[in-house]
Amino acid sequence: MQNGKLKWIYLSVLSLVWGSSFILIKKSLIGLTPLQLGALRTLFAALFLFLIGFRSMRTIKKKEWKWIIISGFLGTFIPAFLFAFAETEIDSGVASVLNSTTPLVTLILGALVFSIRFTRNQLIGVVVGLIGCLALILEGASVNPNQNYWYATLVLCASFCYATNVNIIKRYMQEITPMAIANGNFIVLVIPSLAVLYYSDFFIKETMTSPEMQTSLIYISILAVVGTGIAKVLFNKLVQISSPVFATSVTYTIPIVALMWGLLDGEEFSFYQVLAAGIIILGVYIANRKKKVYSNE
Repeated sequence: MQNGKLKWIYLSVLSLVWGSSFILIKKSLIGLTPLQLGALRTLFAALFLFLIGFRSMRTIKKKEWKWIIISGFLGTFIPAFLFAFAETEIDSGVASVLNSTTPLVTLILGALVFSIRFTRNQLIGVVVGLIGCLALILEGASVNPNQNYWYATLVLCASFCYATNVNIIKRYMQEITPMAIANGNFIVLVIPSLAVLYYSDFFIKETMTSPEMQTSLIYISILAVVGTGIAKVLFNKLVQISSPVFATSVTYTIPIVALMWGLLDGEEFSFYQVLAAGIIILGVYIANRKKKVYSNE
């Protein structure tokens, strides 16, 4: 299948998977602390990836490990904890919407730092999508006035990490297979994750045997294997066969799935938020129409 068609399949699958991740984080936090959630998410995903693709790391060259390490922390480790802490104060749907700033940051970083070309339509599409995201945020603030929106800055920081990571993958890791990138990322993160888990009091008997903990472990297992492990490989491949802006435009469609899960879980959303979601989809469409290419080189 041609990359032009294949990238849309990857985008659709990732939208569904990552759109469901926010509600899984919310459910996992019932029995886990943010530190425990971030560490377990990384460790479970690492175990899964090692089982299916550990040998792929043999293809990574010595000079490429620098980028593998940076990518692991920016694309997985740091955001896992930022989202966990953020969702202790803001709804899962709101967190997913805030994450939609990633394409805008990706476009800016790509042009200014990584000398990656962009099109006029990509710029317009990102701006339109961002307007939709801002509309969702403002309407969400009025629907849920008691939420602490200072925690929204944690999601914005995670978006910056994702944007930097996707540009690094596109610029410096094109020759590494997606499976090798994912396994390399997680082999680096195992020891830091174990350290965080140890100091989070996870191994206390009373904590491990509580009913809330047992239920949360089920949710975090699904989140780690599907939402982190499998999705990580798919996303790495998507970055390689498309542009950084297209790859991160998945964060425009993620909120639609996340908002649906939020409604089913009792979160409040208004009709105007649905309209804002339509603006987001329009932004994705505009950003991926081909037109004259501009470059800062």
